[in-house]
Amino acid sequence: MLSYERPKQIGPIAKESGVPIKTIRYYEELGLLQAVGRTEGGYRLFGSDVFTRLSFIKRAQSLGLSLAEIKEFLDVHDQGELPCDHVRVKLQDKISDIDRQIQQLQVLKSELQGLLSESAIPENSDTLICPIIQ
Repeated sequence: MLSYERPKQIGPIAKESGVPIKTIRYYEELGLLQAVGRTEGGYRLFGSDVFTRLSFIKRAQSLGLSLAEIKEFLDVHDQGELPCDHVRVKLQDKISDIDRQIQQLQVLKSELQGLLSESAIPENSDTLICPIIQ
């Protein structure tokens, strides 16, 4: 027997999920979430799937994915498909980006180590701020 959960207002959802109300409204504005209706007082109502979506959004963001990328995945999901192939491609792109950043940081590290290992500071350096950097 399927149990039907009544739609919840945005306040209890924010409290239960740990996602601020303002953020939930922003996600709805971007199309990441969709309210199932409104109360007579105009408060948004969300179905029980909102927690799954908020959890997915938070996890995807923690992996460095943008809200636009996350929306692409959710759009595929909302069309009845699993977005795993799309996710796989994006995560491979992220790995490539991280590899490039690591290479850039290694070059910077080598440069900094080189500066620190250079000879002593000249005695007459009145016009210099710091010879190590200059």
